[in-house]
Amino acid sequence: MVRTHGGSAAPSDASGRRDPGRGSRRSFPLVPLLGIVWFAAAFYPVYYMFISSLRERSDYLEGSPWLPPLQPVLGNYAEVLGSGLALYFLNSLFVVTLSVALIVFVGFLAAYVIARIPSRAIRGVFTTFLMGLAIPLQAAIIPVYLLIVEMGLYDTLYALIPPQVAFGIPLTVLILVNFIRDIPNELFDAIKLDGGGHRRTLRSLVLPLSRPALVTVVIYNALQAWNNFLFPLVLTQSSNVRTIPLALQQFQGQYGVDVPGLMAAVLLSTLPIIVLYIVARRQLLGGLAAGFGR
Repeated sequence: MVRTHGGSAAPSDASGRRDPGRGSRRSFPLVPLLGIVWFAAAFYPVYYMFISSLRERSDYLEGSPWLPPLQPVLGNYAEVLGSGLALYFLNSLFVVTLSVALIVFVGFLAAYVIARIPSRAIRGVFTTFLMGLAIPLQAAIIPVYLLIVEMGLYDTLYALIPPQVAFGIPLTVLILVNFIRDIPNELFDAIKLDGGGHRRTLRSLVLPLSRPALVTVVIYNALQAWNNFLFPLVLTQSSNVRTIPLALQQFQGQYGVDVPGLMAAVLLSTLPIIVLYIVARRQLLGGLAAGFGR
């Protein structure tokens, strides 16, 4: 039914009622506009780092901060690569790889036991893991330092791995436990009736279905380990065991900061995380959206 008034027509349904959503769909697109504003605010720091890394140190403050330099240079990147950044990159990659591998391995097995084996003792273990989320990293740095010294790992790359694993396991277990609990019980019963044990259940059922959650915890823990500054600062001393965050300090002199060189170093240090996110973006979004349905 269509009612006319003054030459205009108002759409309505068969019962004569006007469609309330038709007018709202023609309203101003506020959500896309807010998305564009958010994208600009989030992208501008990356853009600023890039254009600043193309400036000479002497004329860093000249020109508009919104526009790229008229004569861009790549000398800052050459200086960064020649200052030992490759060694620091390998150090960070070594620490991140071992830390994330141990976190995911221990967290995955612990999450399966907590989610699938009902027991009061196991619930107590899960509560202990959750208590780890309430302990700030800064509050435990002195006991961590004493333990690392007693273990004889001080001033080595291996000193950075145990504390990183200890602080990464609680959240990993929490995410994986909730994800595994959302797997239908019928699938576990089917494997059990087929004669499969825990090893087959983990390999054939839980591991494939938990891939989005595993990718999520891998990216999260890799980001935390890659950007960690406190552990390398306290637990290492020699320059040959520096990681990327600690190595960025060398661009700060006694009387000033080499801002273009620092921006080039920061931009290069973020490339592995950006590539990891691009490669695993779909799995990451799926893991963030799932696992908390109950």
